Amino acid sequence: MTDERPDPDHLLAEIKKEEIAAQRGKLKIFIGACAGVGKTYTMLNAAQQRLAEGIDVVIGVVETHGRSDTIKLLEKLTLLPLHEIKYREKSLLEFDIDAALQRAPQLIIIDELAHTNIEGSRHAKRWQDVDELLASGIDVYTTLNVQHLESLNDVVGSITGIRIWETVPDRFFDSADDVTLVDLPPDELLERLREGKVYVPEQVEHAAKNFFRKGNLIALRELALRRTADRVDSQMRAYRADHAIANVWQTRERIIACIGPGPLGNKLVRSAARLAKELKADWHAVYVETPALQRLSKIDRQRILDHLTLAEELGAETATLAGSDLIATLIAYAQSRNASKLVVGRPVDLPWFQHWRPRFIDALARFAPDIDIYVVVGNEKPTRIKNREIKPGTIKWWNYAWATIACGVTTILAAGLLHIFDLSNVVMILLLTVVGISIKFGRGPGAWAAALSVMLFDFFFVPPRFSFSVSDVQYLFTFALMLLVALTIGQLAAKLRFEATIANLRERRAQALAALSKELSGALTVEQVVEIANRNVSGTFNSAVALLLPSSQEKTKVAGTSSSQPTTDIAVAQWVYDHQLPAGFGTHTLSAAVSHYLPLKAPMRTRGVLVLEAKDLLFLNEPEEKRLLDTFAAQIALALERVHYVEVAQDALVSIEGERLRNSLLSAISHDLRTPLTALVGLASTLTDTNLPENSQKELALAIRNEAQQMTELVTNLLDMARLQAGGVKLKKDWQSIEEIVGSACMQLHRVMTTKKLIISIPANLPLCECDPILIQRVIVNLLDNADKFTPPGSTISVCATAGIDELAIVIEDNGPGLPLGQETKVFDKFARGETESNKPGVGLGLALCKAIVEAHGGKISAENRVDGGARFTLTLPLGIAPIPEELL
Repeated sequence: MTDERPDPDHLLAEIKKEEIAAQRGKLKIFIGACAGVGKTYTMLNAAQQRLAEGIDVVIGVVETHGRSDTIKLLEKLTLLPLHEIKYREKSLLEFDIDAALQRAPQLIIIDELAHTNIEGSRHAKRWQDVDELLASGIDVYTTLNVQHLESLNDVVGSITGIRIWETVPDRFFDSADDVTLVDLPPDELLERLREGKVYVPEQVEHAAKNFFRKGNLIALRELALRRTADRVDSQMRAYRADHAIANVWQTRERIIACIGPGPLGNKLVRSAARLAKELKADWHAVYVETPALQRLSKIDRQRILDHLTLAEELGAETATLAGSDLIATLIAYAQSRNASKLVVGRPVDLPWFQHWRPRFIDALARFAPDIDIYVVVGNEKPTRIKNREIKPGTIKWWNYAWATIACGVTTILAAGLLHIFDLSNVVMILLLTVVGISIKFGRGPGAWAAALSVMLFDFFFVPPRFSFSVSDVQYLFTFALMLLVALTIGQLAAKLRFEATIANLRERRAQALAALSKELSGALTVEQVVEIANRNVSGTFNSAVALLLPSSQEKTKVAGTSSSQPTTDIAVAQWVYDHQLPAGFGTHTLSAAVSHYLPLKAPMRTRGVLVLEAKDLLFLNEPEEKRLLDTFAAQIALALERVHYVEVAQDALVSIEGERLRNSLLSAISHDLRTPLTALVGLASTLTDTNLPENSQKELALAIRNEAQQMTELVTNLLDMARLQAGGVKLKKDWQSIEEIVGSACMQLHRVMTTKKLIISIPANLPLCECDPILIQRVIVNLLDNADKFTPPGSTISVCATAGIDELAIVIEDNGPGLPLGQETKVFDKFARGETESNKPGVGLGLALCKAIVEAHGGKISAENRVDGGARFTLTLPLGIAPIPEELL
């Protein structure tokens, strides 16, 4: 039967999984149907027991809701102080995960796992806090209501009419080391509600009329019981797999319907569905494909596909298994699913040639005595498997001819070597020929070669030669044994050839699917997905292919182009898109169409329609080909949905960035233009006073000029940045001395930098640099102006330059407060400012403009904090080969 030893790879994976789990803390979840069943009380009771055992237990956060019996259980337990967070001008208390990690207890109590943390916390959800605690090796006890599970959220909403927005992923719940169900009958829970043990009295009446209705509580209780049972069932199945337990443990009803090629399949499927409904059990419909069943006719194979489709419609999980041993494969699948019942079919009248065979049902009962077997009896005749290679009217006679020729050639060669070989060696040569013919041409020619070899051996080699008469009776036994061995070896060789062919077909399908998945994973646009889909589907199924995608009005239209376009009926495609069902050739809907239409169904919605047209679409009758096509369609739909959401995310990012820039620009204009304009208006109004002394008039005029100059610099920065971004600025490069550029920049700012000490250190022997002197001067001015704005009076600002092998470096540094931590690269972004709220003029374009100008010259600019305090800006420009002055030539 089957090898019951554990899989070494599986054992290795389990060992690695256990090593990772050993480093994590243990999670125990106390789950209940709803609030008030006693989850927190039970959890604190368990915490008190652990404390009595000498375990270091800490309360991270617990909601007692004022219940006195729950508050009593907090005695002797250490309470971790909560963290105060400012939110909307209010101070709120939240779980302090940093304090918990620093305290590092053995066990921490975290109530209400589904809680959403206050904005400003490290994690958005409390279950993420718990996950971090577990990763640090801290055990956690927590509580959860069943309605907070993500997979049950919509179910609970439809039952209670109340949508819960705080959810916990099922994967996190399933990863818990222990789950304890805290249960309470609905009547007792309602009594607790009336006594004020669930909510405060003001909320009792409202809760009783809405969420806490008895029907809601019964439904929630069933959900909690079922979800906990499902988890226990998964644990039990994992235990059986880990310990290589083959016997089925009938802890839960699970039914498997064994689908065959006969007409009895429909009755069997419906019987299994009724049985599953009566037992309220999960059920599977399984078809085991053996090498013998691979030779079924297309009609029989289509019947199998119809049976599986019907089973899916009736709620079954379907599977197509491959194996050379039908019973072993079926039993292995049943044991892996811990199935308690098998439903099999049996015709009333078996043909005469099957009576001598061991009954399929008896074999199942013998090898799986722990599984109940239900037999569905029908009057349909069982399907007789015929070799698809030897069909009436399609027999390949030339294969028999080649087999005859091969036997004749072997006989001639053996006759020539008869004086060297014994007759036993001649038999071996003929058997070898039979093996080769069976491998090359199949079963029929192999059987013919076996019979022909016996006749040739008798006629040409057994005394009396050249006659079919036999002098020794023992040769008759030799002939019979030789024929039996030849037929057996030939049939085994033919079976091996057939299985190799099937394996090649399966490998081809797997390679085609892998190639499609690999290409689609790298597709970034809809056009790429369409081109990849057309090419792969067309090549795999030898069909003309088209993809129809919906427009903004939900109307399908052909997307992209391919080498061969199928005959496409837009009306049929639209029907398929609207109803999410296949149509056209090979289906029961609009079957007169020449093409096959398949909806591209993704998890969120249908993404389009796949159209195929081929000379022979009968491959759709093949279950394997049909499933491969369905898988292709699913992969294409997933790729289209992924690309769609990538585009949505990109559009959202662009919109967000545009909105941010717009807000920054509006804020800058409203602040940094309105301030100097207000000052100009005030100064001008004051200047109109004719009684002002001459000195005051000069001071006012100078102030007006300074304010106007600031506005000019602001507008100039905005315009220059716009021109640089649009590529409208052309560099006017010339060979210049950096010393002169720096000197001009310092002279431009000498009136502004009156309270700072400026140190310039530039060697006289620096090489010339090819650059646009006006733009580089702007860079130096902006950097110096930036240093002047963000350093206190009396600070020192230095400018130095050095030359390397192929670049020139200019460094501007100060001894001020420096750059904000983590903002060393962000200060070069547009509208980024060192201080978010500041009275210093500027819109955050100066450094962005510097970066754009330097990069336009092929250079680099960077910022960093000095070790001894202050900021340092370094810009590098490439050095070329300076021209030699004419007087030196």
